[in-house]
Amino acid sequence: MLTFGSIGCGNMGGAILSGVAKLEKWQVIGFDPCQAATDALHERCGLRACDDEIEVAQQADVILIAVKPQHVQGVVEKIAPHLDGKLLVSLAAGVSLRRIKTYSGDTCPAVVIMPNTPAMVGEGCCALCLDDPTLNEEQKKLVLELFSAISTTVVLHESHIPEFSAFIGSGPAFIFHLLESFVEVGLRLGFSYHDAKQLAEKLMVGSVRLAQENPEVPHAKLRMNVCSPGGSSIVGVNEMDRLGVRGAIIETVLATHRRALEMSAD
Repeated sequence: MLTFGSIGCGNMGGAILSGVAKLEKWQVIGFDPCQAATDALHERCGLRACDDEIEVAQQADVILIAVKPQHVQGVVEKIAPHLDGKLLVSLAAGVSLRRIKTYSGDTCPAVVIMPNTPAMVGEGCCALCLDDPTLNEEQKKLVLELFSAISTTVVLHESHIPEFSAFIGSGPAFIFHLLESFVEVGLRLGFSYHDAKQLAEKLMVGSVRLAQENPEVPHAKLRMNVCSPGGSSIVGVNEMDRLGVRGAIIETVLATHRRALEMSAD
């Protein structure tokens, strides 16, 4: 059995640990300064808590760095003497593969990943950067199998991570912003907050499910299926077009992308 260890067991680290724990050939260990985080994961997925970062590095085959970006250098430099024969995975936003390799003294292969927050409920997307030339084919296959089992996964060159970040990494923020708007209009129409929230969430989930179960049907066709000639739905869609909603969404993601490029260049 292989051991997956995480240094940092917060929301994202905990979500990945919980997903990995469901895979038969993996056991999970982790360290977090907040004992409540590791206690919760012990109850949820059988995590074995470690005393410090070094114990994780010594015992794990794959080590996830799931700490805030400003703490990555200190953590990786601390465990560097214990990384021989290991595989290092970092999810820290804005910390490049080159920096991870520098901090570790190039003692082991490294992978940079970018998951998004729906990973916390098993519905995430994850970008994998497998650019490290010291990764062998077996290690690449291992990483692909591991993260494909717990998320929808794409392999990207590191230069394309800012595009994924803007589109998918930040995407949940935009979806929740739209969701808030639907809840607000539900209140304007006289629904209780509880009913408006529940109905708006189901509206989103149900619409996406309909699209997923009809993969050959364009989204435009699914939209037109709702719009009867001369009816109210087509008037609403026309109003969205008049207000430039489609363009606003596109420009939102492109603005996010510009900032992501600035951050990756820092």
